[in-house]
Amino acid sequence: MTLHLVELPLSLRALHLWAGSRNLGAGFDEGRVLHHLLGETFGPAALQPFRLMVAPRARDGTLYAYAATDADSLRQAARSSQTPAQAGVIDLDRLRSLPRPAQSWTAGQRLGFDLRLRPVVRLASELTGADDTGAPVSLRKGAEVDAFLAAVLRGHQTTREATYLDWLAARLAPAATLDPALSRLARFERIRVQRNGRRIEGPDAVIHGTLTITDPAAFAELLARGVGRHRSYGYGMLLLRPPQLGR
Repeated sequence: MTLHLVELPLSLRALHLWAGSRNLGAGFDEGRVLHHLLGETFGPAALQPFRLMVAPRARDGTLYAYAATDADSLRQAARSSQTPAQAGVIDLDRLRSLPRPAQSWTAGQRLGFDLRLRPVVRLASELTGADDTGAPVSLRKGAEVDAFLAAVLRGHQTTREATYLDWLAARLAPAATLDPALSRLARFERIRVQRNGRRIEGPDAVIHGTLTITDPAAFAELLARGVGRHRSYGYGMLLLRPPQLGR
């Protein structure tokens, strides 16, 4: 299978209107809205992982995704079932793609990346203590929690950036190794999202960094699969860049 990098311009206003018409607009959970829109237009998980990039104060954004088929095949499949409401958001004529074959990657190859992720862990046992602000916290076994919060509750002396970089390095292996000296936490916030009818709060982070491929075949699979959890909601897509220069 050849992977394809897909690029699709989107009107943010049209996206909000579509979400409202589908009762998806309350609080506007971007990941949930795009999950539904892309699945209904192209088929479940056809464009996954994905990432919506929006410049400050822009009215339009660009959606990037990895897909198993090229733009022509995606366009043909979507046109057979696309509704007028979907067409108001997604202009299939502007859909483009480039192949990313597995043969593109070699062991030792260095690549930069821009990655939006939700760095969470599932607890194997109950965890209690105080968070980084000193507030008491009690978490049940099986809870999905911020990886940094879990580290703090376990008594680790660490920073949010260091925790997230360690979390990412573990999930890149064995496909690639992370260069922590050339990687940084570029953005962080806590946001509420809706999953399975529940509103949950968690970390939303962007890491800019550099990696080195160690297993080309595994790296191709990692690109197609994405990194971490919530990949069908706009997280985990490795947008590749030239490697960072040394600091």
